[in-house]
Amino acid sequence: MQTQNRLLDDLAQVASGALGVAAGMRGEIEARLRDQFERILSHMDLVTREEFDAVRAMAAKARAEQERLHERLAALEAKLAAAGKSARKHSVAGAKSDGAKSDG
Repeated sequence: MQTQNRLLDDLAQVASGALGVAAGMRGEIEARLRDQFERILSHMDLVTREEFDAVRAMAAKARAEQERLHERLAALEAKLAAAGKSARKHSVAGAKSDGAKSDG
């Protein structure tokens, strides 16, 4: 009976040691993979999150400004078209009255 307990204790120690080695290997593998990924990413032309957010904010601001200018341009074009129609009405009315004066 004593030999079985000792055998089980030895097996538990071996298993515990193997788990310790496996945990150490896991940490080593994770560190190597992290280093490899960092090396690969450093060679890529990527932007940081902060840079991306800054550019996105600038693009949103530019888009809002462009929409504001588009609305302003449309209003000015409408005003110009209305002024053109008004000027044509006055010139047509003036021509009619000039024609009536020359007939009389």
